[in-house]
Amino acid sequence: MAKKRVVCISDLHCGHLVGITPPGWGDLQKEKMGRIRRECWIAYRRIVKSLLPIDVLIVNGDMIEGKGERSSGTELITSDREEQARMAAHCIDIWGADKIVATRGTPYHTGVGEEWENIALQFCETGQSLHKIGDHEFCEVNGVVFDVKHHTGSSSVPHGRKTAVSKDQLWNMLWAIDDMQPAADWVVRSHVHYSEGGYRINKSDMSWAITTPALQAMGSKYGKKRCSGKVDWGVVVWDVDSSGGVEWQVKSKQILSQKATVTCL
Repeated sequence: MAKKRVVCISDLHCGHLVGITPPGWGDLQKEKMGRIRRECWIAYRRIVKSLLPIDVLIVNGDMIEGKGERSSGTELITSDREEQARMAAHCIDIWGADKIVATRGTPYHTGVGEEWENIALQFCETGQSLHKIGDHEFCEVNGVVFDVKHHTGSSSVPHGRKTAVSKDQLWNMLWAIDDMQPAADWVVRSHVHYSEGGYRINKSDMSWAITTPALQAMGSKYGKKRCSGKVDWGVVVWDVDSSGGVEWQVKSKQILSQKATVTCL
């Protein structure tokens, strides 16, 4: 088996004013939001170029923003969820991955009675040898098992941010004891828009549990009014060799266009 490269993207929130936005959508929106979108897209394309070619793309939920009912659509580039799904498909296709494993995100964003992320994958031109989507997925790459799901809990304090994903790691271990889930080498969660985690030693084996950064930048009304923690922007990449050895990194960028400004009085 040859070395394989796995990349995880999540929380694209396509259709939001600061969601990841390909060229041709949303160019006439608010000036600061437009600068943020442009900076994010340029950074995204550079990350993609630096990591190609890849073997497996994991898309870990919240591909689209949805109808934005809680803000009456005032934070949207478009409320057309089919158009949002096409935007997400474009963001996925530029990786050129032959295998795509996806999870469904938050129903508020991606559909309560519908599954718009299923539709986004149908719009994709890549992933021809494997197109899989579910609510909780397990995939194996060169013997390394990934436990992938969008949702996990969050924390408002820095030292508590690893707790929820560690809980998910422990639950996987208990399910595995009952032989109802594969024992995961990597527990991967998203949703919280920050990258956190760590490892534990089980006898001679090491297993990891992490949350991934998002591809939506700062700028939502909810985030500005209700949240205080840092937002991490970027993707996660693993290189898995033929014997199951793993090298991994978070490819991140500080989005300077979203920097807070001071009003001098």
